[in-house]
Amino acid sequence: MSGSTGRPLGRRTFVLGSAAAAGTATLAGTASAAGFGWSDDGSNYVVDTGASLVFKVSKTNGDLTSLVYKGTEYQGYGGKNSHVESGLGTSTVTIGQSGTTILISVAYGTLKHYYAARSGENNVYLWTNKADDSVSATRYIVRVKAGLFLNDEPDSYTYAPTTIEASDVFEKSDGQTRSKHYAKKRVIDYDYIGWTTGSVGLWVVRSNHEKASGGPFYRSLLRHQSADGGGLYEILYYGENQTESQRFGLQGPYVIALTDGGAPSSSLYHAGISTSWADSLGISGYVAASGRGRVAGVGISGRDTAYAYTVGLANSAAQYWGSARSSDGYFSIPGVLPGTYTLTVFKDELAVYTSSVTVTAGGTTTLNTIAIPSSNDPSNASAIWRIGNWTGSPSGFKNADLMTYAHPSDVRAASWTGNVVVGSGSETSAFPCYLWKDVNSGIIVYFKLTAAQAAAAHTLRIGVTTAYANGRPQVVVNDTWTSAVPSPPTQPSTRSLTVGSYRGNNYTFTYSVPASAWLTDTSAYNTLKIYVASGSGTTSFLSAGTSVDAIDLLA
Repeated sequence: MSGSTGRPLGRRTFVLGSAAAAGTATLAGTASAAGFGWSDDGSNYVVDTGASLVFKVSKTNGDLTSLVYKGTEYQGYGGKNSHVESGLGTSTVTIGQSGTTILISVAYGTLKHYYAARSGENNVYLWTNKADDSVSATRYIVRVKAGLFLNDEPDSYTYAPTTIEASDVFEKSDGQTRSKHYAKKRVIDYDYIGWTTGSVGLWVVRSNHEKASGGPFYRSLLRHQSADGGGLYEILYYGENQTESQRFGLQGPYVIALTDGGAPSSSLYHAGISTSWADSLGISGYVAASGRGRVAGVGISGRDTAYAYTVGLANSAAQYWGSARSSDGYFSIPGVLPGTYTLTVFKDELAVYTSSVTVTAGGTTTLNTIAIPSSNDPSNASAIWRIGNWTGSPSGFKNADLMTYAHPSDVRAASWTGNVVVGSGSETSAFPCYLWKDVNSGIIVYFKLTAAQAAAAHTLRIGVTTAYANGRPQVVVNDTWTSAVPSPPTQPSTRSLTVGSYRGNNYTFTYSVPASAWLTDTSAYNTLKIYVASGSGTTSFLSAGTSVDAIDLLA
């Protein structure tokens, strides 16, 4: 293998460091593992980590063309490489080494992408800096050869005989559905994704997603397997059911990690990854730990301790989040870029408190106990009856769990129709998590009122988490009183309910129902019919629809 100086061979070779343009090395040279170094095979830069991993990067376009671990090639299926988006095209690709670090830099217009190797490690560190929307770079995909790992995530297995929606949702002969969209996990739920045979593990450890969009509860592609092989994703920006504008700037590091079958080292995880060795590499947009700050909260009062609470920070440039301690609500969010952020406290996935916080480089912004006003949590309102609970998700409703990893037409789904009786004890589990104009619009809720309750007007609330094609609820009470058609709130314009995602913009519809609408016979059931109103959408599960958070009638 070549030493740290390398050879030009038609590409500019440089020395690492913040003063790279001047050719000044800023990393101290240290002892390297035997075999650590790089060479040029004419088409690729070949990097030997000095451990059990050798990988190649194309000198033409920056694709990862080979990933050999302990002598076995893992990269590639269907004749495709691993790369940013679907490949960048002709790029300027350079390489340099200083001490125990090798860095490959890829420049394609305004986009810059990096691969780094550390001596003695079976890891490939990656960064991607998307400066603007001139390049449609939304992901890095690691393409893995078929037959090397068992299909242990069957719901993301995309090889099925029948396409039932677009070109990416499939149905097997037994009626079960499959799609690369069906990830099950929210961003907050995972540190890494991948596969293991028990003796070899191949993983992608995600970055902190500070320049991604959608917040902690967003769902996007994680992995898929097909007859041709598998793909592991780091999503840099995903537009499906997206609630935020795209953020630009450096994302990473995210890591391709090879192991002896176990999970990747926790030292690589997004929240605690130590990259001080990268501080002097000259990576575009890189901000060292010393240039970041921290937000810490003493606690959160006014919580419903039956639920987990998350604290999020977001502005147009970055996003972060951290879990609140269950005992007292203490939280700490490190590694935050300087700036002013909207701080949001979430009960499960429902925002119940917001404020503003400013972060400075090298400092800790300490917040006194945050008191959530009782009125901020709609669950605290006195209700005659309630279906579900206000959590910002359809959790507990019929088919809710299945819908994060299956199509609504899946044979495993319970019937989307069927009416609900308040007081039956099964109100929530019997009520469908999603309503569509062409599938189950007009579902009926039966309930009784006391004489005093029937003599008064009441407010009906229906909370939703997202909507497709402007679907929103219109209600009819006892076939005599009909609400106006409400205006549609702002929601993502792409598919959502059919691709495993209910996460949109939580919104509460309120209806003032007059006393004259109720039945005066207290032994009779009142009826509430909920219809989906919209002139958009097509048919069946792609007709206008919405996801339900909670429904209640206030006292």
